[in-house]
Amino acid sequence: MSLKKVDTKALDGIVEKMIETVDASKGEIFHIGEQCRKDYESIIEELKNVKALVIQVINEGDDLDVKVRFARKRLLEVSQHFNQYSEEQVRDAYEKAHELQMKLTMNRQMEKQLRERRDDLERRLRSLQETIDRAENLVSQISIVLNYLLSDMKQVGKALEDAKQKQDFGLKIIEAQEDERKRLSREIHDGPAQMLANVLMRSDLIERVYKESGPGEALKEVNSLKHMVRSALYEVRRIIYDLRPMALDDLGLVPTLKKYLHTIEEYNKLTSILFTNIGQENRLPSKYEVALFRLIQESVQNALKHAEAKEIHVKLEVRSNHVLVIVKDNGKGFDASMKKQGSFGIMGMKERVELLDGEISIDSKEGQGTLVIIQVPLAA
Repeated sequence: MSLKKVDTKALDGIVEKMIETVDASKGEIFHIGEQCRKDYESIIEELKNVKALVIQVINEGDDLDVKVRFARKRLLEVSQHFNQYSEEQVRDAYEKAHELQMKLTMNRQMEKQLRERRDDLERRLRSLQETIDRAENLVSQISIVLNYLLSDMKQVGKALEDAKQKQDFGLKIIEAQEDERKRLSREIHDGPAQMLANVLMRSDLIERVYKESGPGEALKEVNSLKHMVRSALYEVRRIIYDLRPMALDDLGLVPTLKKYLHTIEEYNKLTSILFTNIGQENRLPSKYEVALFRLIQESVQNALKHAEAKEIHVKLEVRSNHVLVIVKDNGKGFDASMKKQGSFGIMGMKERVELLDGEISIDSKEGQGTLVIIQVPLAA
């Protein structure tokens, strides 16, 4: 069919309706997944408490069992030599034996109930995990469809002019977006979300410590809680940087890097970060600034988290026709020939550099630190 005969406005209207429907479906599935995840976290915490109670009840039961046997032995001795004991001693032996037996019976009943509750929670966890996995899979699939519609089909008239080229480019963007979202989801779940859950637990602990040990011990727990909140705040700020630092658009690459590295150094007080800028400080096209910032950010984070480096040197050299980035650390290094299963950091860096037609080399040996060199040509 000729492009002239295609009613692009009608097609755009159809696509708009499709986008609205798909987006609404995605939102509903995402809501279901989030609710299941909240229930999952709540049950995990409850299960942890129930398991701790089971152990406590079992230990108490074992202790009571020993006491009951001793009380029965005592009661048998009193019964056999009734005339040798006073009425008060006999009554006391009977009462203690009866009391301990009642406590043991209640303990066994409590243990049974806790075991049943534990088994029920574990079954619910398995069911919720299956629902969460299905929801995430559906959201991921719908996101691909939705992003495809938004990036390549919203303006159908233009897309028809060069469909093959837009399809290939759109798929690359979609894959990159999905990878970023999955990474961000993992970081929020493992970082701030986990820390905030710990803060809630610590707040309950502080209340108990205050009641049991007084304000001195409670103050120690408060100081520990402040450190935990400070860590959570840092993680949130770091994730905001991961999304897109606002200074990058306003000030450019070099000032943003200086601020970012200074902030990282302030938080990681045991690590020294030295930044050197050589050459021009002119603004680069947005795609270069974003990509270079991400590459340096990933290299520095790897040096901090995985290499446990004490010194990190970052060098940026901007020339008229190319950009050179060098990130060197004195960390524990790694065997570059060995590929870690489930590790996508280095793979993502290589893909970013390839999109800019650049080159990246990573030289590292165990115990000898890591050297990352990135060269990116600048378009004329």
